[in-house]
Amino acid sequence: MLWFGFGYRGFGQLGAGEGPTISRPVQINGNRQIVRAVPAWSYTALVTDEGSLLLSGCIGGTPQQSICFPDLDCRDVLPSEKYLIVLMKGRAECWNVAHLDCAGTMPEPMWKMELTDVHTSAFPLVSKGHVLPQPPFFRELAPTLQAQKMALGNEHAVLLTSDGKVLTWGAGRHGQLGHGDVEDVSEPRIVEALHGVTMSEVAAGGWHTGSISETGDLYCWGWNESGQLGLPSKALQQERLTPKEDPPGCDEDEDSKFIGIQSFPALIDLPQETEAAKVSCGSRHTAAVTRSGELYTWGWGKYGQLGHGDNKTLDQPKRVEFFYQNKFHVKDVTCRHWNTYVMCVVGAK
Repeated sequence: MLWFGFGYRGFGQLGAGEGPTISRPVQINGNRQIVRAVPAWSYTALVTDEGSLLLSGCIGGTPQQSICFPDLDCRDVLPSEKYLIVLMKGRAECWNVAHLDCAGTMPEPMWKMELTDVHTSAFPLVSKGHVLPQPPFFRELAPTLQAQKMALGNEHAVLLTSDGKVLTWGAGRHGQLGHGDVEDVSEPRIVEALHGVTMSEVAAGGWHTGSISETGDLYCWGWNESGQLGLPSKALQQERLTPKEDPPGCDEDEDSKFIGIQSFPALIDLPQETEAAKVSCGSRHTAAVTRSGELYTWGWGKYGQLGHGDNKTLDQPKRVEFFYQNKFHVKDVTCRHWNTYVMCVVGAK
């Protein structure tokens, strides 16, 4: 199992090297086998198969350093700029990042919760609710929801039930809740536009949302300012014009070609009618893994977070050729903020 990363590295979270970005995937090396990589804004948390936790980047205000916390029995992690929540066997604990010991000794947690049932694949779902990356660190959910998977965006949450329904709540000003409007919702509410479609995966980005049906169809909704939904972006079209070109017309027919906010789920076509297996959303970019093990990315690319070897922004899914050409079978992808991490194996299907 191999891990690769690309995107912003100004804080050292993607390893040493010149320049603030990595536009092509680079392998994350280490003596331990990584099973999970989750970036925050200025650092990345890496979970190993032996339960150790590695932090790389700007930690506690000190840039470009790595800290190893061994023998935590770490299963998963939810990092933010101020707080770090770690899922362990039988409990979840939280620390203030600024108080972490650079020598690798964990202080007493500022918050902890005993858990009777731990499912790593469902994190941040925990017993009777879900954890949050800020106080109060836990929110109870009604057991009638039958929550199976969950993802947290900057200002909203998306939940998948055991029978394949999608519920969202939180801020809705960019249409990221998928309810057909831009209103906020305080409690979990079913995305009615997906009624009758059984979903298997969900993802939440900065201000957009993704979901995959059990048949491999990909849906996206929310903010499309940088083409992160895979729909035509007016801002991107204007960037493509050379100074000598006239801007597109401002009539209604011209404007209707572009999507700024998509307030209900839209079916996104991957090239060659490819079926999606995994989806992840960053701040303003999106990545999808196909059932055949290929990786597609699109959206904002200024910091190389799309992995195409350049800093271009895209409003259509494009295959990351690095993995295809090297015969890497992509198994999973994690996008957060301006970075992307990919887990793959060599040649296997």
